Amino acid sequence: MNRDSIEDTISAIIDCMRTSNHCFSKSLQEEDVLMVKECIRLTRECSDICALTLNALETDSAFTKPIAALCAQVCDTCAVECGRHLHDHCQRCAEACLRCAEACRNLVAA
Repeated sequence: MNRDSIEDTISAIIDCMRTSNHCFSKSLQEEDVLMVKECIRLTRECSDICALTLNALETDSAFTKPIAALCAQVCDTCAVECGRHLHDHCQRCAEACLRCAEACRNLVAA
């Protein structure tokens, strides 16, 4: 994988991590927190796996590909859940998760 592709992947991961953190924070402020409890849980997990994937990429870990594969899976799951909610922060999170999942799958395939 060339350096430009890696930089694009890193950008997608960072964007997803930030967007997930924002969605997590905004969801905790919703009037009906129980309605978004799964969203809250998944955005936290998504942010955590993004951070791990970023660290693996930046340290050239031998486990980068399996970690990226898991990141894609978590991001896909988070995107589905966030996509169920009409809040702007959830919709933006779903989009960022889909972009990150695709970037991680491309990394794994390379």
